[in-house]
Amino acid sequence: MKAKKVLEGLGCHDKELSILFTDDEHMAALNQQYRDKEGATDVLSFPMMEDLDGAEAPALFEPVMLGDVVVSVDTALRDAEELEQPFEKTVDRLLIHGILHLLGYDHEKSPVDAVLMTKEEERLMDFFWV
Repeated sequence: MKAKKVLEGLGCHDKELSILFTDDEHMAALNQQYRDKEGATDVLSFPMMEDLDGAEAPALFEPVMLGDVVVSVDTALRDAEELEQPFEKTVDRLLIHGILHLLGYDHEKSPVDAVLMTKEEERLMDFFWV
């Protein structure tokens, strides 16, 4: 499975994650409930080591479960068409993006963080799409 290869590429050999593929309607509901934003988005990540306020939860042990990644198939289909790329490649990019968020990458913090995250996404995409 590609997610396993991505985790290994990030040095997370013994980590797990949950992946949910859903539609725009469900994604919009999640986006509203957890981010207070209207409408669907392409991918959401829910780290296991954060509390609901976004602060890092205290770690009593090294967790195996990183968290959840949710991908909207509807949005991914539109993105693939718009980018003129295979649907599978778009889904891979979204999964990588979501996994990076689970590991603390955040492109919304600053332009520098956005560049770092983009470079890591590109490095991981090269595992599958050279």
